[in-house]
Amino acid sequence: MAAFATGDMKRAPGDPGPTAGSERSPLTALAEAMAHQTPIAAYSPIVLTGIVRFTDFALICASGAAVYRFYLYPQSMDAGPYMIALPLIAAMSMIVFQALEINHVGAFRTPLYQGFRIAGGLALVLLAALAVIFFLKLEGTFSRVWMIGWYGLATASLLVERGILSIIVRRMTRAGRLDRRTVVVGGGPSAEQLLEELSRQEDTDLRIYGFFDDRGDARSPDVVGGYPKLGNVDDLVEFARHTRIDLAIFAMPITAEQRLLEMLRKLWVLPIDIRLAAHTNKLRFRPRSYSYIGNVPVHDVFDKPIADWDVVMKSVFDRVVGAICLLALAPLLMLIALAIKLDSRGPVLFRQKRYGFNNEMIEVLKFRSMHADQADPLAARLVTKTDPRVTRIGRFIRRTSIDELPQLFNVVFKGDLSLVGPRPHAVHAKAADRQYDEVVDGYFARHRVRPGITGWAQVNGWRGETDTPEKLQHRVEHDLYYIENWSILFDIYILAVTPFALVKAENAY
Repeated sequence: MAAFATGDMKRAPGDPGPTAGSERSPLTALAEAMAHQTPIAAYSPIVLTGIVRFTDFALICASGAAVYRFYLYPQSMDAGPYMIALPLIAAMSMIVFQALEINHVGAFRTPLYQGFRIAGGLALVLLAALAVIFFLKLEGTFSRVWMIGWYGLATASLLVERGILSIIVRRMTRAGRLDRRTVVVGGGPSAEQLLEELSRQEDTDLRIYGFFDDRGDARSPDVVGGYPKLGNVDDLVEFARHTRIDLAIFAMPITAEQRLLEMLRKLWVLPIDIRLAAHTNKLRFRPRSYSYIGNVPVHDVFDKPIADWDVVMKSVFDRVVGAICLLALAPLLMLIALAIKLDSRGPVLFRQKRYGFNNEMIEVLKFRSMHADQADPLAARLVTKTDPRVTRIGRFIRRTSIDELPQLFNVVFKGDLSLVGPRPHAVHAKAADRQYDEVVDGYFARHRVRPGITGWAQVNGWRGETDTPEKLQHRVEHDLYYIENWSILFDIYILAVTPFALVKAENAY
């Protein structure tokens, strides 16, 4: 199922699909109430586990260095072997801890039980280190007291760390900050069995809200496995636009291919993980063909494009590089602001509502390029080549995209924009007198990541005016390519070639 391509998910003929500008069907009362509960910001368990591993490594190294400093120094001036041994011992400890399965959120909540595993794992590492020292005849190189002291201090440090960590993790769990907000797609006996299996799992991070099913007959009752029916699949798209959903699990047999495809056509545009439950399938694959949610085997259909450590790396990159750009461009920003003020009446900055991540409404900053009394904050009318609304300075800053530079404040201070990503379009922007989502199938899939100041479409010449469906189609295709192939190096490349792409400025007016 993971072989689905975005091209397979285009709407079927006659299927209008969910749109931003069109009339949406209201959610059920229960779904509406759930959707309007403000979700608490969640933390990635994968990132949390990575931070704990790094802390463990640092504590093991620091413990060995502390014992050396206070017991051997300055009597033993040859610190080289110890400084080489410490990171090796710490790395070996990380491997042993992984084998003992003590680095996951469930283990963080039970420090006493895991404490025995930590002590035993470090003892195993100590014995392995002593064996290496013996066989390499390095008895005179390392102090045995240092080895015992390192073991004792490292063990004590890790136990204290895990005790503090357990308090933090329990509080985060109670606050819902480690929840994986989940819905099931499909009803009937298959969904009931899935929901019961998921509910039986202990120490799970799943928070199941209910299920969505397109069937409205007796095969899909209002309550399945103790969970309510929240609507159909179109309602799920709307539900996910109002509140955070992390995971959708399809509870349908793999043989229901047509029904699955119809639902996936609607859901692939959302920034969520999509899984197909395999617990009822009679057709069995090799174990490596499955991933698991607890004990439930699933097929991976779609993954959230940028998640876990990728989110951290991209956010840090945006804030750091964005702040450097703001400082470097400060003189230019002040000169442009002065020129705008001298050229025409009105404010220097222009605020415009646009669609951001997951269709959320954001307010981006731009240098004002139009006469103040003719501004078009909703972009109901595209700017053309000889548009009289554009000022003299406005023509220059629009053509060179200098009018977009104040969006660096969005990147650095608000965090609702990225340096690189699909460009956010204005609320009422149109191509050939039609809303963008009515022109291009899968248009909203570009909202699965945060929008950017520049992007892959822009550096390939698809920037500025989108007066024809073909131009918009090319822009969306490039945006989707960027999302599927994102990396920090890709971002760096796009930023590096952006100034050269701006020189052409063929479609910007």
